[in-house]
Amino acid sequence: MTLIVEPIRGIPLIEPGDALGRILADRAEHCGWSFEDGDILVLAQKIVSKAEGRLVNLCDVTPSPEAIEFARKAEKDPRFVELVLRESASVLRVRPGTIIVEHRLGFVCANAGIDHSNVHGAWGDPNDWMLLLPEDPDRSAREIQAALLALTGKQVGVMIIDSHGRAWRLGTVGVAIGLAGVPGLVDMRGKPDLFGYQLRVTIIAAADELAGAASLVMGQADERIPAVVVRGFPYALRESGIRELIRPKELDLFR
Repeated sequence: MTLIVEPIRGIPLIEPGDALGRILADRAEHCGWSFEDGDILVLAQKIVSKAEGRLVNLCDVTPSPEAIEFARKAEKDPRFVELVLRESASVLRVRPGTIIVEHRLGFVCANAGIDHSNVHGAWGDPNDWMLLLPEDPDRSAREIQAALLALTGKQVGVMIIDSHGRAWRLGTVGVAIGLAGVPGLVDMRGKPDLFGYQLRVTIIAAADELAGAASLVMGQADERIPAVVVRGFPYALRESGIRELIRPKELDLFR
């Protein structure tokens, strides 16, 4: 089986209120891609957040005393830290330059996933505009999936991905933060290996593996490829959600 990861080129700069499903379907067709049942559309978080109007200007943010204290430790703008706290369930670690939090969506990440790269606003200093993660990435993925079904008649999986760091390794990797019709995990326990040995503990983070592959094609700077289409995903599509990938706290050995 061949895995195809095809970029969708020519996507315009996304603005709040844009109909992402229609834009992506049109651009995919323009690029010569005809959707088939079982394809997967992988989207960078930024274009979903922009379409949903998740832009915030720091001029509109008043930091709390707690944010001011964390900002002192992290050496960051207190207004930015206030946004981080609003998006977080708890703060786990603070050091100069980074605040590690449990996001309200359940996963652990730096600075609550709030980003400034490739972000612009309608007024004021461009450096003051911040982009939050989608309010509910699973819901966002389902809505785009429904739009594609209406436009193309095809049952397409949708993933929303973001770049995350890792506790024990340097560098960032693409990970899934929203899923519709794509398995988060694939349980291989009980299946035989090459020599007939039954696997006992192997559970594959299939969505994250695909997110990493898609991220390679998208790039991280000025490539302007915020969406790719995948064909040949080696596992059966099914409904799931991001919670499937989050380690329960009682099994977390690192906090």
